[in-house]
Amino acid sequence: MDELENDWRDLERRSMPAVFLSWQWIGVWLHVYKPAGRLVRIYESSRLIGACIIVDASERRHGLLTSKCIRLHQTGRSYEDQIWIEYNGVLSEHGRERDVIEACLAHLCLKDDRWEEFVIGAIDERDADCYARSTGLAKHVRWEAPCYGVDLHGLAQNQQSYLDSLNRNTRHQIRRSMRLYNDRGGLHLSRAESLDSALASFESIGPRHLARWGNGVDQSGFANPDFIRFHRRMIEQHWPNASIDLLNIWSGDELVGTFYNLLYQGVVYFYLSGLKVEEDNRLKPGLVGHAMSIEHYRSRGFGFYDFMGGSERYKTQMGRKHRNLVQISLQRNRFKFRLEQAARLVKHQLLRTRRNTVGQSNE
Repeated sequence: MDELENDWRDLERRSMPAVFLSWQWIGVWLHVYKPAGRLVRIYESSRLIGACIIVDASERRHGLLTSKCIRLHQTGRSYEDQIWIEYNGVLSEHGRERDVIEACLAHLCLKDDRWEEFVIGAIDERDADCYARSTGLAKHVRWEAPCYGVDLHGLAQNQQSYLDSLNRNTRHQIRRSMRLYNDRGGLHLSRAESLDSALASFESIGPRHLARWGNGVDQSGFANPDFIRFHRRMIEQHWPNASIDLLNIWSGDELVGTFYNLLYQGVVYFYLSGLKVEEDNRLKPGLVGHAMSIEHYRSRGFGFYDFMGGSERYKTQMGRKHRNLVQISLQRNRFKFRLEQAARLVKHQLLRTRRNTVGQSNE
């Protein structure tokens, strides 16, 4: 691990990754889950220019189809992958991304015949297309979502406040909500100022997150002990070096919301929040909390506030789309995959026909 950390950090300094390919994330992932992964290194002569970790993970679908998969920086176990890596890929020296991807994929395709599907996600849609072209394998999109964010540097350059950059309706909702919260005892933001307070803030998110998203499989991560263990380790290891932030939004003495963010290379990655449920629908703790957080980070010189993947209404209201993310599988030529694709097309056609029939009957 020490050797891997040194190599990874050295390559990271010569790269332009998102936080999810930094040692900040990868190191905690390896420590907590200890995946039975294989390290792939890409060299130019003796110079390391790329690296990634591949994990073998068999998969069963539809109760019948089995597939020998390899995954990029994921284990294939839902309770471990619930931390949901985004902006995934191969860590590559800046300017050598295409060379690294082609070399890595050529190695996996030509030297490793144990796998049938290569599952990659969540990855930039343009990178996914590059991966598919490089291998010539069939690409199946399993999941996709737009990403929204706020250009904090642009606001600073235009000498514009964040609220003034929003449309009239969203700006009105936030300002009205702020006035109402101020009337209840004053509205203010505080940051966790010690490791203990950071961990306490994280724990305080749990009940509210569970209440909103549920405690079932693939619902709130706070129902998953492995998810909690991962993030406690993340906070313990990286809050001291200012790579993790927990912000609390208060109305008087009442905690309205807590926001958990990953900080890396001038970018704020909003990860999750715990919000008070308000009976008065004019009170918008999420919108207010994000607006205050964005102004907080803008004043500290950060360049971008990233809502990351998802088309939830608050993201479309508060940010601008900056890319698409997908999860894909690159499939080798197997009859079972062709049969699965044919069944998928038939299903989509039946659903389309059914929608058209319902639409015509309603006319």
